[in-house]
Amino acid sequence: MNTELFIARRIVSGSKGNFSRPIVVVAIAAIALGLTVMFVAIAILTGFQKEIREKVIGFGGHIQISRFSENSTLEPQPVERYQAFCPKLIATKGIRHIQVFGIKAGIIKTKDQILGVILKGVGPDFDRSFFRDKLKEGRFINLKESSRSDDVMISRYMANLLNLHLHDDLRMYFLSGNATLGRKFQICGIYETGLEEFDKLYVLGDLHHIQKLNNWKDSQVGGFEITLNDFNDLDRLGTYVYHQIGFSLDASTIRQRYPQIFDWLDLQDVNVLIILILMILVSSITMISTLLILILERTNMIGIMKALGMRNASIRKVFLYNAAYIIGLGLLWGNLVSFSLCLLQKHFGIITLPQESYYVSVVPVNLNAIHILLLNAGTLFFCYLMLIVPSMVITRITPLKAIRFS
Repeated sequence: MNTELFIARRIVSGSKGNFSRPIVVVAIAAIALGLTVMFVAIAILTGFQKEIREKVIGFGGHIQISRFSENSTLEPQPVERYQAFCPKLIATKGIRHIQVFGIKAGIIKTKDQILGVILKGVGPDFDRSFFRDKLKEGRFINLKESSRSDDVMISRYMANLLNLHLHDDLRMYFLSGNATLGRKFQICGIYETGLEEFDKLYVLGDLHHIQKLNNWKDSQVGGFEITLNDFNDLDRLGTYVYHQIGFSLDASTIRQRYPQIFDWLDLQDVNVLIILILMILVSSITMISTLLILILERTNMIGIMKALGMRNASIRKVFLYNAAYIIGLGLLWGNLVSFSLCLLQKHFGIITLPQESYYVSVVPVNLNAIHILLLNAGTLFFCYLMLIVPSMVITRITPLKAIRFS
């Protein structure tokens, strides 16, 4: 039988009327609150980073392949659609999808407004999953290999600014050499991502129009966009793709194309790190105070156990078991409250945000099993580690003084 654990259980069950009972409740509440703050902070941060990353990736893939050129990226040099490296990349573990694209800078003109935009042409191989929840009105472009579609998708920002509606005609003008070319499209869908940098800029259309405007052959495209299964593989697969495509082409990752966005997201980690450190310190200090009160309240019992021959290490174990019970109860309540809050926000979007400032309309939440396990394990470890030193007070208690003190 584990004598230390038995005594610890008796202390817990018999402490209802003791002075330390309110202190124990406060300690449990402090640990639960600290874990809840850390849990929610990490869930919101990772959810926010994931949401912004997916929005950026939706407009350009994780990795983009295009031709080396000294010209502006808004006027790329054509690339042959059928490349020898494509089958190998498609078969590579970690790569989910490869699609072709083309872009052309142009101007939208209405009766009283003009707006500079980029027409991004896509083909039937385009991955539409990104726009499933971003498409607010209408439908996706009807794309075919054999014929050209005049359908285009514009953002809600453009629609509001230019007073355009679903199924309206859209006139765009492009420069081709010294000539100005006009094209008439029809708005088939209106999307909204919340990222103004993209909503202000991109009109989605048929790749055949880009080929025609740039005088490209049917076998020529602006480049390739590669989507990965896991964002954490970005740097590794970015390097791999770069070495597979040959010297005439360039491969750039989404992080390289939009460093300002990803640097800003990385800065958010510092805020969460500060929250984690502060909450663990608060929980640890609370547990130190609680253990000291428990030891002082049980001074007489400690003296009797020592008089009966129990060693200091065994007595320390009794109080460490008691502390582990308090920490475990605090973690249990903390997880219950955290999960409840996160699930409510995830499914009902109770807390909203101004989308123009935060790029999302509701506070995003990401529940990751690894983060949850590490957070619980880290809190338990640091709180328990901090208890080793105050438990040394037991070694300084002598049986004679402890019994006389009672």
